[in-house]
Amino acid sequence: MSWMPTDDPMLGDPKTCDALELIIVPRTRDLGDGFAVRRALPHGKRQMVGPFIFFDHFGPVQFIAGKGMDVRPHPHIGLATVTYLFDGRIMHRDSEGNIQEIAPGAMNLMTAGRGIAHSERTPDVERRDGQNMLGLQSWIALPKGAEEIAPSFQHFAAATLPTITDTGFTARVIAGSAFGAASPVTMVSPWFYAEVNARAGTTVPLDPDHEERAIYLVAGDIEIAGDRHTGPCLLIFRPGDRITVRVVTDTRMMFLGGDALEGPRHIWWNFVSSSKERIEQAKQDWKTGRFAAVPDESEFIPLPE
Repeated sequence: MSWMPTDDPMLGDPKTCDALELIIVPRTRDLGDGFAVRRALPHGKRQMVGPFIFFDHFGPVQFIAGKGMDVRPHPHIGLATVTYLFDGRIMHRDSEGNIQEIAPGAMNLMTAGRGIAHSERTPDVERRDGQNMLGLQSWIALPKGAEEIAPSFQHFAAATLPTITDTGFTARVIAGSAFGAASPVTMVSPWFYAEVNARAGTTVPLDPDHEERAIYLVAGDIEIAGDRHTGPCLLIFRPGDRITVRVVTDTRMMFLGGDALEGPRHIWWNFVSSSKERIEQAKQDWKTGRFAAVPDESEFIPLPE
């Protein structure tokens, strides 16, 4: 989606648990029509967790009959987008000709690489009838050697992703490996992403297998090393020991992270790159119409002034 990152969410106390490096309480923004966004990344004190460079929590929002979301065609470079829904549906269309209705629990990975444009809209049936929407959108920064790869799109329905059921919790592995299972999603660098739903009284492990890791608490209350955390918040952990999460109330959370990239990234609007010059080129390419168009779409979002 086309939402300008902000870098100043509130910051909690990072010293309450030795393994806990940073607590980010995402800043809430209203994008209009009651559509609320909570942004956890990028943050002034932490740009990325693994390659995750942008993390938005949108909704819950109720669209009445006849209303919906219309994110007009807009461009991306140097990243991959992950749209993940808990409720509602979105119709994805991109300049590579991909058309895909995104449903709850499905994995949708659009790799922009050297450049792609896409739109995100409420599907016709849901626009006619109205719908609730709740979900997450993340950007995955690409490593230097893959920033200019060909654009692509992957879709995996919820039923095709591995689901682990343990005492008191279930986990869906959206990307990478977690809980002893691996997602079928193809990636250009090592990262992982999993949805975990857990009942009160349960304990859930966050393994030390990944260089950088975090938990995004969507809703509910958990305890780690005796300290209580209430969603929504992003908990970023230091490398090393296994973390045990004690679930205080019924909770939905996302486990995420991966290998750190080789350096920071520049971000401007919807563009991510290791090179400022590449972002300037992308600005001109969008402004002058050199990005491929999204088929059957006549609208677009102009380059911000």
